[in-house]
Amino acid sequence: MHDCGMLRTLRTRRDLGRAIAGIVLRYPPRELRLMKSNFSAKVQTYPEEYRRRLEEAVAAHLDGTYQEIRLMQQQDDFAPMAGPVRREADAYWQMVAEQCAAGTGEESGLRFLKFLLAGFCMFVRETPGHPAGMPFPGGDRVEVIDGTYYCPVRSRSNDVDEALCPFCPALQTPEIGYLRPPVNASEHRKQEYIDHIHKGHHFNG
Repeated sequence: MHDCGMLRTLRTRRDLGRAIAGIVLRYPPRELRLMKSNFSAKVQTYPEEYRRRLEEAVAAHLDGTYQEIRLMQQQDDFAPMAGPVRREADAYWQMVAEQCAAGTGEESGLRFLKFLLAGFCMFVRETPGHPAGMPFPGGDRVEVIDGTYYCPVRSRSNDVDEALCPFCPALQTPEIGYLRPPVNASEHRKQEYIDHIHKGHHFNG
């Protein structure tokens, strides 16, 4: 895609943010609603409670990111963002071009919008492509602790061709070695933390 080639050439967060905003805001709001509707259709087989939480998180993330881009462009909040774009951006936009070339028409356009919003988060804001609080099966979530983002599926990026994981600034949520109890973690991770504390610090009960 032509836009991906252009995005690959941009070297500052300011320029990339402005360019992404220019493309994203070509999409009418109905396209965002269609994205959310398509996502809901894909997760219909998920357990009801998990599906509800996931749909709410994704909808809030899409709407919030779109509105943030719109406001930043209106107020020229990109102006002071002179820092460099992370080096993973070049490979990211190459991956996006390949993934979007596989579709046609509206499908390809919506896929590109999804990647634009994720790219804005990861390379302009430098936050994860999946927002903090995003639930995963088993009760794990994307977390932010002392300004550092942790994702429970970060290390599984090779499982999906178009995964955001290889380009995301989040770190893999550690399986062991927590310095504090995991926040809103699944029962197996809570037990892992307890076991590690007893083993690593020689507590004898």
